[in-house]
Amino acid sequence: MSEVVTAEQMRAVERAAIESGSVTGLELMERAGRGVVEAVLSAWPAYRDAPQRAAVLCGPGNNGGDGFVVARLLKKRGWAVEVFFLGDACKLPADAKVNHERWNELGAIEPYDLEGLLRAAREAKRAGCTQWVIVDALFGIGQRAPLDDVLAPLSGLIDATFKEEVGPAPVFVSVDIPTGFDADTGETLARRAAPSDLIVTFHRRKPLHEMPHMADARCDVVDLGL
Repeated sequence: MSEVVTAEQMRAVERAAIESGSVTGLELMERAGRGVVEAVLSAWPAYRDAPQRAAVLCGPGNNGGDGFVVARLLKKRGWAVEVFFLGDACKLPADAKVNHERWNELGAIEPYDLEGLLRAAREAKRAGCTQWVIVDALFGIGQRAPLDDVLAPLSGLIDATFKEEVGPAPVFVSVDIPTGFDADTGETLARRAAPSDLIVTFHRRKPLHEMPHMADARCDVVDLGL
């Protein structure tokens, strides 16, 4: 298989693996979330011995399901984790719903909105944090425009952080694809796409990851065993 796969090719690989019975969707989600956590600890080795604060932004699909796994695993490592959810839990895909429920046994799930993000930023600042981690698990490889409304809370947080210093400096981790980009064409799907310091993708890179406007972000590829 080539080093780069399109969104549709990636979906086909996952579908074939699940239909063959070699792996379940839930197992793939767990592997993906574990891979994101390991990538974060690899990118910032100091985090291994110094648990951080994190805000995990979970969307309405399987990318959000990956985010719930990331939140659970970070919390088990002693991190202070807050989860912000965009969507309706009743409409989540089956595997994402399982991980939504697993997280709900450990911590609260708050609406993804600007008010909640600003509160979390202020709490991180009051706790003395000089940095915190924001995990973007809003949308994965199936993103479609327009995403301006989806990204408005995150954009508001960024503006308030750098203009008003409401919170510590954020480190942005993207699960698969930064929200606001087309995985295949690299097209921007919002006036202001989500920033990224670390992109963690799965199985193979997607075309977007090879494009010049992603050059400033580290991109780690997690082997899902497919």
